Amino acid sequence: MANLHFHYGVMSSSKSAALIINAHNFTHNQNQTEVIKPSFDSRFSNEKIVSRIGLSWEANAIPSLQDYAPKPETKLILVDEVQFFSPADIDRLVKIADEQNKIVMCYGLMVDSNEKMFPASQRLIEVGAKLHRMESCCQINGCMRLATHHLRFDQNNKVIRAGDQFALGDSNYKSVCRQHFNQIYHAPQKVR
Repeated sequence: MANLHFHYGVMSSSKSAALIINAHNFTHNQNQTEVIKPSFDSRFSNEKIVSRIGLSWEANAIPSLQDYAPKPETKLILVDEVQFFSPADIDRLVKIADEQNKIVMCYGLMVDSNEKMFPASQRLIEVGAKLHRMESCCQINGCMRLATHHLRFDQNNKVIRAGDQFALGDSNYKSVCRQHFNQIYHAPQKVR
């Protein structure tokens, strides 16, 4: 079994729910598991991972993985919102996976709302993490295509095409297919 995994998908593709289910199953089977999230992500809770469907699990919120050291008895490390960590943090996870023979499963977004890859996500690909796409449908009414992109809107429902790559929250985002992304993102003054 590969010891470094990247479960990626758009917002609302059940990444956190899948992480919580894995935490439950591994812990239930008496496997020591550690759950980590970036302290930057404080949307729902500082010490828990909370999915949009109401599941939650205790987590260690940390700003960086540089000083992170799993307990010797830990077999599995689950990392939520991995895109908010740095490429150097990913290198730390690789070292833990390879040198300590731990299974590391990361969950997060691949690209931002401007079609730019998050640096941590890019690093996971570069170091050969096993990729697992978590699928979800486009959130445009009536569309059944695979959601692969995010659109971000301002308070006036206008598409935001520039700015910070890291913006918390999901109320001003919509997960869409590539076709709808191109139609809306590249069209002036489109609203949702």
